[in-house]
Amino acid sequence: MTFRTRFAPSPTGPLHLGHAYSALIAFRQAQAKKGAFLLRIEDIDQSRSRPHWEEQIYDDLQWLGIKWQRPVMRQSDRASAYKSALNQLTDMGLTYPCTCSRADIQAAASAPQEGVPQFGPDGRIYPGTCREKTFDLQDAAPVVRLNMHKALQRISPPEFDEFGPLYRGTHQLDPDHLQSHVGDIILVRRGMASSYHLSVVVDDAAQHISQVTRGADLWEATQIHVVLQTLLGLPIPRFYHHDLIRDAAGKRLAKRDDARAIATYRDAGAAPQDILNLIGL
Repeated sequence: MTFRTRFAPSPTGPLHLGHAYSALIAFRQAQAKKGAFLLRIEDIDQSRSRPHWEEQIYDDLQWLGIKWQRPVMRQSDRASAYKSALNQLTDMGLTYPCTCSRADIQAAASAPQEGVPQFGPDGRIYPGTCREKTFDLQDAAPVVRLNMHKALQRISPPEFDEFGPLYRGTHQLDPDHLQSHVGDIILVRRGMASSYHLSVVVDDAAQHISQVTRGADLWEATQIHVVLQTLLGLPIPRFYHHDLIRDAAGKRLAKRDDARAIATYRDAGAAPQDILNLIGL
């Protein structure tokens, strides 16, 4: 199988040093294995995505010397693929509409059981308030969720291979952990064609990605994605989770950290090698 990996930024702000680190790791792996490096624009959230941020992604990556296959996949063009995947999960009886607001979820979780986690990879873990509701998904509920308990009953706990420095080895999903620490994830939000979790597994399969290269902050999300890949009959790629670039206080960088944006360094006269020196590559 040809090695294929990708970099999948969202055009909701400037790329920063952490993005450069992730993109360069993936690009160098593809070069070393004589494989393919792909770029995907994750603009599923059209309320926050901006064309000028997308153009800056291309400019920054080209400046760093990164080349990618064309055409570039854009999530905003793939609503029908996400709808098909959602329908497949719905036909399996694994989805339900949820009308809870964030305040409702917080109130329901205000008296947690001792030792039960409050937060997971998607923020506050959903307490399952709407899980037994049976009204039609076409009623335009704010979100559609995956019934994690039912989903895990449909599959044998799958394994996935990790090649990154932090979690290297073969891992088997833990159903108890997924139910207690992840819960019923959101598959679709009203006004959006899909959630991150659903779109990313559909897109990775469509692009024939053999290795997903990304930061360690997405380790918990990876287990969600393996569940969805198994349910949808999609191939499970190998994974490579890398360290995060952090600021002087040890906090991981975010797009609001404009002072560390690649464009800021470029405007100040930095060369690509200066960026590589800053991120240790």
